[in-house]
Amino acid sequence: MEVMKPLIEEQNSDGLSDEEHENNFLPVEKHYQLDNEEGITFIQTLTHLLKGNIGTGLLGLPLAIKNAGIVVGPISLVFIGVISVHCMHILVRCSHCLCQRMKKSSLGYSDTVSYAMEVGPLTALQKRASWGRYIVDFFLVITQLGFCSVYVVFLAENVKQVHEGFLENKTAPINVSAASSSSEKRSTDLRIYMLCFLPFLILLVFIRDLKSLSFLSLLANLSMAVSLVIIYQYIVRDIVDPRKLPPMVGWKKYPLFFGTAIFAFEGIGVVLPLENRMKDTTRFPQALNIGMGIVMTLYISLATLGYLRFGDEIKGSITLNLPQDRWLYQSVKILYSFGIFVTYSIQYYVPAEILIPAATSKVEQKWKLLCELVARALLVCSTCAVAVLIPRLDLVISFVGAVSSSTLALILPPLVEILTFYKENLSLWTIFKDVFIAVIGVVGFLTGTYVTVEEIIYPASTVLANATESIPVDLNATNLVAGLK
Repeated sequence: MEVMKPLIEEQNSDGLSDEEHENNFLPVEKHYQLDNEEGITFIQTLTHLLKGNIGTGLLGLPLAIKNAGIVVGPISLVFIGVISVHCMHILVRCSHCLCQRMKKSSLGYSDTVSYAMEVGPLTALQKRASWGRYIVDFFLVITQLGFCSVYVVFLAENVKQVHEGFLENKTAPINVSAASSSSEKRSTDLRIYMLCFLPFLILLVFIRDLKSLSFLSLLANLSMAVSLVIIYQYIVRDIVDPRKLPPMVGWKKYPLFFGTAIFAFEGIGVVLPLENRMKDTTRFPQALNIGMGIVMTLYISLATLGYLRFGDEIKGSITLNLPQDRWLYQSVKILYSFGIFVTYSIQYYVPAEILIPAATSKVEQKWKLLCELVARALLVCSTCAVAVLIPRLDLVISFVGAVSSSTLALILPPLVEILTFYKENLSLWTIFKDVFIAVIGVVGFLTGTYVTVEEIIYPASTVLANATESIPVDLNATNLVAGLK
């Protein structure tokens, strides 16, 4: 996800000309863009939107379809996608309105929520307007660090498969039993691979300026695009008859689908920073519609085709279902892993910008850099620790999606719209629509949290049920992800 630094607020001053007064309502970065002719173009905005929404969530959607059904799953993905894009438009509109009312040059997500509470009709909310900023920042930190933990597991699982596939191809087994025995000896615990990535991730996040990663980010985009093309050409070859798959799965599994789906669609945190940096902000709604239309097409097609191709054998990431004996498909895991490795630093940027300034604010100037680097390293270690402690991270994806992503993407935007425009005689349809979306978010929050926590705390039934079908060679996280219901 391409994320920009929080914009510094500027106050208007008296005695300005009309032109200067008008410029005061531009985002701060645009004041510099007027002189330096900087800012991002329509195509760059579109690229950042795609990068901000396409990651590991895309590769986990086929498993989400399995948890909903071959008919209910794709329909639900379209429904969640449309609502998510609508909420992004709501947030942009509310931000514009509040900028004019509060005479601010630009507002981020947290400031938009805070000022909406301040201008709202309820005195209790007005007195606690600052809470809105803290709530959004809290959920942003949880969401982004959750993304980073998912990336650690994704990197470890894919590199583990590539490494073990290389060893198996290098040593030809004499017979089946010997092959099984040698494979068991060569198998390395998934957590070892996670720890091997830790120092490289720490070095990566020591790069504090995202502009320094622009070239690597371009390579990451290209590698992920090539990987997706190869994945598509493989899954369309041998598709199962849809009638052999269940059209709808029990409602017990549906909250897992909801959490994974909203996790994948949660790109709302990047919307306002991108809109603030555009040269021509009037074209941002068009860029948002085109970008999210491409994202929805990718999500629905890959999720449906992936489930049709692998059926009940689908794993937490579709890359783990690709053949291990052909280097074309092993290269997919390497290319996509490189893209995710670079994306880690971009996802990490948001919690770092929120937490690290607060952690180093009271430190002497000569120690600030050292303290910041230590804080960055500790944050990376925390994401790795979560990955090591909870290897069934597909459930953590659903948990983060249900708790944080549903709050940021579905619950807060419609409530902000009601608070912002309540004085403008909102129609009953708008109020009903906003309440309906918020209720969907709350229901998804509660049911998704309950089901995923239950699965995390009581995983024995899942493992035992899966063990009756096939005995795994080693009970590491890769096998557990593959053995979900």
